[in-house]
Amino acid sequence: MRADVNVSVRHPGDDLGTRCEIKNVNSIRFVRQAIEYEARRQIEIIEDGGEIDQETRLFDPDKGETRSMRSKEEAHDYRYFPDPDLLPLEFEQSWVDAIRETLPELPDQKKHRFMEDYGLSAIDAGTLVAERETALFFEQVAEGRDARVAANWVMGELFGALNRTDTEIGNSPVNAGQLGKLVDLIGDGTVSNRLAKDVFEIMFETGDDPEKIVEERGLKQVTDTGAIEAAVDEAIANGTAQVEQYKGGNEKVLGWFVGQVMKATQGKANPQAVNELLRKKLDG
Repeated sequence: MRADVNVSVRHPGDDLGTRCEIKNVNSIRFVRQAIEYEARRQIEIIEDGGEIDQETRLFDPDKGETRSMRSKEEAHDYRYFPDPDLLPLEFEQSWVDAIRETLPELPDQKKHRFMEDYGLSAIDAGTLVAERETALFFEQVAEGRDARVAANWVMGELFGALNRTDTEIGNSPVNAGQLGKLVDLIGDGTVSNRLAKDVFEIMFETGDDPEKIVEERGLKQVTDTGAIEAAVDEAIANGTAQVEQYKGGNEKVLGWFVGQVMKATQGKANPQAVNELLRKKLDG
């Protein structure tokens, strides 16, 4: 904290005395000490027949006293200016309306629209409108898609990668169109959410489109129930102890079977199909 303290003294009923300004006092305790010292100093000068010079002073906390910094003998040195008489300004409403029409959508308006049109929470909408480029990027990803899924990918994987590499969103190796295509691949079941994260990492590193990466690296999700069923049967056969735990009422062990199936399919099996088959076979 820094405070400027102005001190003047007078006899009761007299006009205000000449004041001195004490600059940059850095604690409330020193403010009190500076006022007490400066008041005593000015009283002693006046009682000795002297006059107070209008000046700027500093407070020395070690000595507990003020000392002159620079003279301010004229009031205008303190930058006292009279208020100017400004002429009234009158605007035509048509002119105001014309300017209003040229204004871009403001952040609060955009936040409200994101909540209304896209069903986003106030927190998510506020995050996405914090910067104009981010809001534009999100809207391009969300166009024609599940906006909440798009928001999760922008604020999750994209923001994480940008922060990790200290990259501005305008310089992102993954553009809005590419991220939108990845959201499409998740939506149509081509890749699972887990596989999509692997695809995104490769996109961010190479700048390639997600379809190309999925095709070239064989990352397409396995939806063939026959292949998934074979992996499920193998996991159940190798997990007799876990089967007993499940049948004993421990449903949490289902996660172990899911992990075994995903491992056998290199993470490509459709998670929903895996869960359905596991429950069908374990409950049967």
